[in-house]
Amino acid sequence: MTPHMNRRKFLGRTAAATAALNLVPRHVLGGTGFVAPNDKIHFGYIGCGTQGLREMMDMLAMPEVQITSVCDPVKDGNNYVDWSRDGMRAVISQALGKPDWRKGEPGIPGGREVAREVVETCYARQRAAERFQGCATYIDFRELLEKEKDLDAVRIMTPDHLHATVAIAAMNRGKHVLLHKPLANRVREARLVIETARRTKTATHFLPAGAGAQVRVIARWVRAGAIGTLRQVHNWSNRPVWPQYPTLPTEAPPIPKDFDWDLWLGPALPRPYHPHYTHAVFRGWYEFGGGPIADMGHYSLWPVFRELDLDPPIRVDSTPSHVCTVKDQVSVKIPNDYSFPAACTIRFKFAAKGDRPALDLFWYDGGIKPPAPDELDSENQELPAEGMLWVGDEGKIIAGFLGENPRVLPASRAREFTAQTAAAKPDRANARTARNQAWIKAIQGGDPTEGDFLLAGPISEAFNLGAISLRLGGRRLLWDAARQEITNLPGANKYLTREYRPSWELPG
Repeated sequence: MTPHMNRRKFLGRTAAATAALNLVPRHVLGGTGFVAPNDKIHFGYIGCGTQGLREMMDMLAMPEVQITSVCDPVKDGNNYVDWSRDGMRAVISQALGKPDWRKGEPGIPGGREVAREVVETCYARQRAAERFQGCATYIDFRELLEKEKDLDAVRIMTPDHLHATVAIAAMNRGKHVLLHKPLANRVREARLVIETARRTKTATHFLPAGAGAQVRVIARWVRAGAIGTLRQVHNWSNRPVWPQYPTLPTEAPPIPKDFDWDLWLGPALPRPYHPHYTHAVFRGWYEFGGGPIADMGHYSLWPVFRELDLDPPIRVDSTPSHVCTVKDQVSVKIPNDYSFPAACTIRFKFAAKGDRPALDLFWYDGGIKPPAPDELDSENQELPAEGMLWVGDEGKIIAGFLGENPRVLPASRAREFTAQTAAAKPDRANARTARNQAWIKAIQGGDPTEGDFLLAGPISEAFNLGAISLRLGGRRLLWDAARQEITNLPGANKYLTREYRPSWELPG
C-alpha cells in the first residue's frame, strides 16, 4: 500500500479484484464466515451508556465489522439508569464469558472503559487468529474523528441533543453513519443532517427504520379497500418509563468522578450538573431529549410515513398534561417550557397527496389511549397497552405491539383478509439480520437502506414540531415546510433551533 493510498481506497480496489478473480472461496482460507482484517468495516462507537452497550452486542458478532474505538465522556461509571437492577451487568457478563463480572458491586455500569473491555474480550475470543490490536478509547468524539485515520464509519448512541452535532462532524470527514433515534431534537438540525448526507454522499442508516411488518400488512389491506377511505391513524405508547420532572433541579451535587460534564452538554448552554439530566432520563427534557414520541414513535410510525408517503404535516396541535402546586395557600399551575409533560396527545394533520385524501395522525403517551372502538364491546376486549388503530369511513384496523396480528373491524369486513394475517407477525431475528446486512452493503458501496437519512425529513419535522407545540402548552402550529416557518406564531420559530454554546455552532 503506497503512502498515497489510504485503507478505504485499498479496500475497494482489493474487493473488486477479489471478486473478479474468484479463485479461492473465502471460507476455504479462513473458515465459514471469515472476513479478512483488511476487508472489515472499521467502526468508531460513540456513546457507551446502557443502550449503547446493549446494542453493541449485535455488532460484535458481525464478521464484517470491527469496532476499533469507543467514545464516551464517562470513563467507568456505576450511576446509570436502566430497566432492571442487574440486567445490564448480566448482558455484559454474558458477552465477556465471565458470570461473576462485577457481581455484587453497587450501581449499574457503563462508560468507555466498560465498552473497551467488552470489545477487546469479545474479539480476543472470536478473532484470536487475526491478532486484534485492541480498542482505543476517547472522551471527545472530535478527537476520535481526528486521530482514527482508518475509520470507515461511526455508530452514534449518545443522548438526543448530540445526534446532529456528531453525525454532521462525522459525515464532513467522509465517515458513514449509523444513528440512533431521533435524527436530531430540533427541526433545523435534522434538516442540516439530511443536507450534509446529501452533500457528502456518505452511506447513512437511521437505526429504527426497518421494523414495521404489521404496518406493511395494514397498509396493503387499506389499499385493498378493507376499511374504505383511510381518515385517521392513532398510535399510543406506554412511555414514558422514566421520570419527566415538572421542575428544574435546584440541588448542586458534585459531578461524578471521571465524568466530563462539559463534553456531555456539548452544544447546550452551560448549567450545573444534576443526575436528573443524564443517562436514560435525558429524554424528558426539551434541551436534551425528544420525549416519548422520539423514543418509541420512530419505531411504530416510520413505516406509516413510508407506506403512506407522508410529507411534513401542515398543522400540529397537542394537549399536554400539567402539574399544580400550592403557593402562598393558592393552588397554581407550574409554568413549564423545559420538560415534556407526564402525558399528552399530539395531532398531526397531513395534506391530501395523489389519490390519498387529507389524513390525521394522533399520538398518545403517558397512559392515554384513544377511545376503544365500539366493535370491541361484543368481544369484551380493550385496547392493548401499546398499539395502533387505523380508521376508515367503512371500518377500522387494530394492532398491538406485543406480537398480536392486526385485525379488521367489524368482523363482517374481516373475512377476506383473515387469510393474510399470518404474514403480519414479524420474524424479529431474521428482520434484524436483514437490516444489519442492508447497512453493511450500503457502507460497502451498495444501495441505500430503507433508513437512509434522505428519507427522514417528514418524520423528523413532525416529531420536533410536536415537541414545540407541547412546549408552548398545546398551541396550534401551522407549518410551511418549504419556507421552514411556523406561520401563525412567529415567536415559536426560535424553537426550530437551539441557542448554541460558543464554538459548538453547527455549520450552515
